[in-house]
Amino acid sequence: MAKYSGIWPVAPVAFNDDGSLDLEGNRRILDCMVDQGVDGICILANFSEQFLISDAERETLTRLSLEHVAGRVPVIVTISHFATPIVVERARLARDLGAAMVMIMPPYHGALLKGTAEQTYEQFAEVSKVGLPIMIQDAPLSGVDLPVPLLVRMANEIEQVKLFKIECPRAAAKLRALIEAGGDAIEGPFDGEEAITLLADLDAGATGTMTSAMIADQIKPVLTHWAAGDRAAATAAYARILPAVNHENRQCGFLSAKAVMVEGGVIRSDFSRHPIPPLHPATRAMLLDLVRPLDPIALRWGK
Repeated sequence: MAKYSGIWPVAPVAFNDDGSLDLEGNRRILDCMVDQGVDGICILANFSEQFLISDAERETLTRLSLEHVAGRVPVIVTISHFATPIVVERARLARDLGAAMVMIMPPYHGALLKGTAEQTYEQFAEVSKVGLPIMIQDAPLSGVDLPVPLLVRMANEIEQVKLFKIECPRAAAKLRALIEAGGDAIEGPFDGEEAITLLADLDAGATGTMTSAMIADQIKPVLTHWAAGDRAAATAAYARILPAVNHENRQCGFLSAKAVMVEGGVIRSDFSRHPIPPLHPATRAMLLDLVRPLDPIALRWGK
C-alpha cells in the first residue's frame, strides 16, 4: 500500500432537532467511524455541511474531533476559505490540535469570485509554511479550474502539497494524467464523490478514496482487494455496494450518512439546517432498502 492510501471518509455533523450542535452525537459518529475500520477521518468538509456552520462551531468541532479521536486514526481537517489569512489560521489550529493533514479547495466565493492559478498557488504555498501535509481538493463546487500542469507544479514546488482529491468529471482520466506527469511527487492520489467512480479511479492509479461515512466498512474491501492485486474480487465487491452508492450520490447527498446513522442508533436526528430540505420519505426509504442487505456497521452500531 502507498504511504497515503485506504478509505478516509468524511464525518457528518450531527444536529439536534432544534438545529443546535449535538456534541455527544458527533462523538458517537467518530466512534462509529473508527469501528468501521477506516484508515483516516476527514472533518468539516462539504459532506460535513461546512457551509451551514458558524466559525465558532467550526472551531468547536475541530477541537472536539481531534480530542475525541485522540490518535486512534489520523484526522484530516478541511480548512477551505477564500481569504488566505483565514486558511492559514485554520491550518495552525489544526496543527496545534494534532491533525495529520489539512484539505483545501482553491480560493472561491460564490459563482464569480475565483482565485487565479497564481493566487491559488500562493495560498497553498502560505499554508505549506504551517508544516502539515496538504490535500488539494479538486471539486466542482469551487468552480475553479485546476489543470494538471498547475497541480504538478504545486506538487513539485510546494513542500507540503502531497495529496490530491480528484472528484471532477472524468476523474479517472485526470488522475491518470496527474500521476503520469507528477510521478513520485504525487504521494496520495485519491478520489471522492462517495466512490461513485472508485473502480475506474483505482485503475487509473488512485491509492485512496474519501467517501461518506455511510458504508465505509463495505467500501473498504474494494480497495483492499485491489491493493492485493485481486481485480476480480475488487470488482465483485464494488458491484455489491454500487446501487447504494449510486442512490447516495445521485439522490441523497450528504444527508444519506445521517439517515443511516439515525436508523442504526448512532445519532438521534438527521436534521439539516435551512435552506437544506429533508430527504423525501420515499427517497429515504429506498436508501435504507438498498443499504440493509449490505449490513453496514452504521446501521447497527447503536442498537
